[in-house]
Amino acid sequence: MNMMHIHRSLVTAVLLASASCHTAPPPVAPQVTITPGTSNLLTDAERGAGWQLLFDGTTGAGWRGYRQTALPAGWQVRDGALTRVGPPGGDIITNEQFKNFELALEWKIAPGGNSGIFYRASEDTDAIYWNAPEMQVLDDARHPDGQSRLTAAGAAYDLYPSPAGIVKPANEWNAVRLVVNGNHVEQWLNGVKVVEYEFGSPDFQAKVKDSKFALHPNFGRNTAGHIGLQDHGDVVAFRNIKIRVLP
Repeated sequence: MNMMHIHRSLVTAVLLASASCHTAPPPVAPQVTITPGTSNLLTDAERGAGWQLLFDGTTGAGWRGYRQTALPAGWQVRDGALTRVGPPGGDIITNEQFKNFELALEWKIAPGGNSGIFYRASEDTDAIYWNAPEMQVLDDARHPDGQSRLTAAGAAYDLYPSPAGIVKPANEWNAVRLVVNGNHVEQWLNGVKVVEYEFGSPDFQAKVKDSKFALHPNFGRNTAGHIGLQDHGDVVAFRNIKIRVLP
């Protein structure tokens, strides 16, 4: 081998080594098992890890309308999913409240649809979004909100953007993992961490000030609250809704 070949081989080796050092795979969420045909059930491993179902797959038990005592008639169980099928609807919340938790669920939305997942929601404001942050549920391809990453699927709505190319098309199931622990929040979509932030941080406060939530002094201040599902007037379904309380 002549010196020119040796030189080229060394350069190639250095470039490959550099690429391996600086290219890292995207973060992947710890797995919450969902086996086909076992929707709305917990595995023995999940029970052992402290997971509990928030939806039994058959009834709306454990859920009610925001600032209401019962589940609105527009929310029904269809094909094992808690589904917003039409009016009379409205946002719904869990009966229980949670402080630190890991939430997992799947959602599927109609073409052009819009919905959301609220967390640490209270009922001391006229609208749930006046106090509770929202993980956006959206058909990015057809809804106008999909034109901005701040309001696209997976975003902390109007606060923190989500990357493109993660959400699945309308009428396909998407997997969510949401971690809320103290001031720390992580939003995962289809195995990818799409949003991470800290409640009360200077960055969070600045983003709230520049958002539509600036007019609502209670926004993002609850240290515990309900899990909520948004009625934005579109057909949307949720299943495998499960939660694990954190210390």
